[in-house]
Amino acid sequence: MKLHREGSIILLGYSVVLLLMAVLVFLVYPNMFLQLLIFVPLVILFGFILWFFRIPNRPLPPDDNVVIAPADGKIVVIEKTSETEFFNDERIQVSIFMSPLNVHQNIYPVSGEVTFTKYHKGKYLVAWHPKSSTENERSTVVVKTQNDVEVLFRQIAGAVARRICTYAKVGDEARKGTEFGFIKFGSRVDIFLPLDAKILCKVGDTATNKITRIAEL
Repeated sequence: MKLHREGSIILLGYSVVLLLMAVLVFLVYPNMFLQLLIFVPLVILFGFILWFFRIPNRPLPPDDNVVIAPADGKIVVIEKTSETEFFNDERIQVSIFMSPLNVHQNIYPVSGEVTFTKYHKGKYLVAWHPKSSTENERSTVVVKTQNDVEVLFRQIAGAVARRICTYAKVGDEARKGTEFGFIKFGSRVDIFLPLDAKILCKVGDTATNKITRIAEL
């Protein structure tokens, strides 16, 4: 397991603050119980930040026609809906809710070429709110597979998330299982699939990026 680069500045800054707080606490409060009462929660918070930015070692999936989960979390939506940003037609939407305890690295669910990317400023409604997909801060990526099937996936900020990082650019080669983005502190990822896609998951399933099979194209 390694730590994501998006956490480097946060962890460095917090380490400096933690060190200064430790010195201050030990100088101001000679009582050991008070020292522990103040310092232990700070250490626990540091441990949580380390855990949040973790990147587990997972093998790359086979490069086949199966769409894999682009994020860790819980599958909360599988439904037919209208996608109005890029396709302007009906698609099958699969949504994965990411809690602050999940791995927040986002990976390409399919291989191919990146044909579209767009970032939108927006609100910070809770990630499971029906309007979060169209009103929250979000970033959309579309990949065209070798079979000319286009798959759209969208990073959506939630009530806690305050920064979406999207590294994909139009013209990039997308390799299934490799990173295209990161969302900080809780969020959601939507996938929009063709109506004839064979869905391989169900609502309530726990999704694991690079591993969970979402659909077959």
